[in-house]
Amino acid sequence: MRRWWSAVVMGVTATLALAGCGTPAGVDRDVADDWPAFGPAKGFVPANNTCHTIIPETGYLTGYNPVGCTEPHRSETLHVGTLTGTDANRGTPPRPGSTGMRTASAECDRQVSRAVGADWRTGRLHVTVIFPSTQGWSGGARWFRCDVSETVSLDDFGVITREAGLRNALAAGSPLAYGCFNPKLVKDDIDEMPSVACTAKHHAEFVGIWQAPDVSYATFVKSTVRAHRACRSLIAKYVKVPDNSDMQYRAGTIMYHPFEEEWNNGNHGVQCFLWLDDRTVTRSLRGGGSKALPIQ
Repeated sequence: MRRWWSAVVMGVTATLALAGCGTPAGVDRDVADDWPAFGPAKGFVPANNTCHTIIPETGYLTGYNPVGCTEPHRSETLHVGTLTGTDANRGTPPRPGSTGMRTASAECDRQVSRAVGADWRTGRLHVTVIFPSTQGWSGGARWFRCDVSETVSLDDFGVITREAGLRNALAAGSPLAYGCFNPKLVKDDIDEMPSVACTAKHHAEFVGIWQAPDVSYATFVKSTVRAHRACRSLIAKYVKVPDNSDMQYRAGTIMYHPFEEEWNNGNHGVQCFLWLDDRTVTRSLRGGGSKALPIQ
């Protein structure tokens, strides 16, 4: 059809010329060069600083319907990154535990923590890394989204619907930041860590994140002695007491570590808590020194 249409146009042009018709101003009689060249094809890339009513596992274009962050939503994109090099040259989007997933997760950790004002693992937040669909990847898409959600509690990853953005959500005094807790024990195991105000009676307090070494998940869970020792060092720094062998007589330790899939994706951040199993306090022990945390 295109060849036939071109022949018709050329025939009409020739007929007009033979009839002696003049050429209107601005027309040079050259039909072909008046068509602008097409620019390079541009693939879809999701927008940063957008909110979403769903938390997808895969970034399908058909499911991309962002809403304003003052409207009810379940997640917020706080960073959009791009995979390069070897990670970008593979035939399919990164799978859990792959180097591509670990690369993207590490960037999301850094960028989200910067956006919310502290390590995102120090509060009731959860980060989801979202890649393009297989079709989008085949079409050249190499982006990844770092989506953040507010969760119910330390023990409950259920997502809370928000009507406000999460930038600076962990600034000083934030209600999302971990503080004080009253652990519930079943025999010798922590069954739950309900959060309480630090001015209420409590047995435990969050003190920080220890970045565990890059070992296998099986190796980590086989022996947690090193993790508890590292948490004691964080307690010493937090309370401002000497970090020595007496720390084990000042406070116990509770730690929460990532699930296996999170660990394999590169999240080795261990959440550390001081634990007073034989007494309660009604204040934060931050900076309290030996008077607040004496040797027992």
